[in-house]
Formats: sequence, structure tokens, C-alpha cells
Amino acid sequence: MTNRRKAIQLMATATASVAGLHALGNTNSANTIATFPSGDVAPILIATSPSGDVARNAGDNARNAGDNARNAGDVARNAGDVAQLKGNINHSVCRWTYGHLSLDELCKLGKELGLKAIDLVGPKDWGTLKTHGLDSSMCNGAEINLTDGFGDKQFHETLVKKYTEHIELVAGAGYKNLICFSGNRKGMDDETGLKNCVEGLKKIIGLAEKKGVVLQMELLNSRVDHKDYLCDKSAFGVELCKRLGSENFKLLYDIYHMQIDEGDIIRSITDNHPYFGHYHTAGVPGRHELDDNQE
Repeated sequence: MTNRRKAIQLMATATASVAGLHALGNTNSANTIATFPSGDVAPILIATSPSGDVARNAGDNARNAGDNARNAGDVARNAGDVAQLKGNINHSVCRWTYGHLSLDELCKLGKELGLKAIDLVGPKDWGTLKTHGLDSSMCNGAEINLTDGFGDKQFHETLVKKYTEHIELVAGAGYKNLICFSGNRKGMDDETGLKNCVEGLKKIIGLAEKKGVVLQMELLNSRVDHKDYLCDKSAFGVELCKRLGSENFKLLYDIYHMQIDEGDIIRSITDNHPYFGHYHTAGVPGRHELDDNQE
């Protein structure tokens, strides 16, 4: 079987197995993450983005039962194979997409559904995850914001200080992944942005290697959601990985963002998966679950 077919099958499996996560009650979009340990394409994390239109799969149960988001765990259990995770993939959800739930509530419901982790959680909330036996699959909190990142030298001093502290915290908590961002382009060309990113990241990559922490720079689209973002193409991110030359720097490949900015997702994954350390998925348009109505 070709790597291309395997990649398609992996994403199809992640999409098909995520229906039960809609019982968490989010009516907008939400990333869920799945770990594939097999290495057929790569040991990757794939995320799909469920939305309220999951009525096609499990929503009928929720409507008929009249359950709200906080009681929706029962719907997942009653939905049978579609709603229950089978344990073949280590799923997680992104914390920010379930703002209507407290973290404790999200952990309880997620645990019932078979989640293994919560993505994008910072140090102050790791204790809650540990209480529920959940991993922090992509730690955050070291970044300034999405627009002021390693691509701009004026932020290097602040970023180096914050990331030095957080690398220690992540390692001390037994976690592995820490997100980072290029920030906005602000008129600079790719070459200048790459050089600036390399200069800043080299100041912390040695510590990350020593502590076993992987820095993951997220690829974001600059056409719709994050105007002027610097690291908005796979080619830019891959070149940055090559220049840094460290297994402790990878890309967080977001299928939603890259479908908007460049498309050709399967080819990108097949060709570049050694540089992709973490995946998020959602469909285009609308950032919904990946189905026949989404690219």
C-alpha cells in the first residue's frame, strides 16, 4: 500500500471515530487530536473539527433525549459504536473550543468518551488534567501572542526568557510538546523571516534537546483567519526545520489552515511528514468536521 493511500486511510479513520466527541456539546468548531503510533506515514497527531451539524451521526439522540451539553455523555454512551472511541487512536480535544465547559467538566466528559489528552493547556491547569489521568498533548503559555513571534527580533529577548522557563516546566511535568509561533510578517520577506526565526530559536533549542521537549511551530493561514502571519506555508516551515536541524523542532500542521492557503494536503503530508510533529484537522469552508461537504 502506498504512503498516499495510508495517509488517506489514517485521516478517514480519525474522522470516522470522532462522532462521539460532539456529545461534549460544542455547537461551533472544535479540534480533536488523534495519535497514530504505527509510523505508517509518521507517528502523527491528527485533529478533526466537529460542529453542531453532527446531527447526521449522533445529534438525533441528543435531540430526542433533550440532553444539554453537560448531560450529553449519556448520548455518547447510547450512540453505540459511532459515539464510542475504540482505543485504536489516542484522541484529544483543544481546550479553547469548549469554553462553555469548565476544564474539570471537559476532563470528566472527555474521559468518559475515551480521550487521552487535552491540547493547548498551560501550567496552571496541568494539575486538573493529572487529576483526571489526562495528558497535556500540546502545552502552551510561553508565547506572547499569535502576531508577535520568533520572526521579529524585537521579541526575541522576551520569548527566550519565557520559553526557557516553560521548557523546564514542561519537562518537569513529564510532558513533551510546547507550541510556538512565527508571528506576523510585518513587511519582511521569507528569507529575513527565516533568518530571524533561526536566530531566536537557536537560543533555546539546545535546552529543549537536553530536556526532551519538542518545540512545535504552528502553520496558520494568512488568507482568512490570521492576516499577515509569517509561517503560513508548508515550504516555509520545512525550510525552517532544515535550517535548525533538530529533532526537537517540528511543525504543528493544521489541515484546516493549510487547505485554505495551499491545498494539496495529502501530498504535503506524504512528502513532508518527517517535519510534522503534530496535526490538527478541520474542514473548509466553515472549520467543520471532515465529511463530504468539506475540503
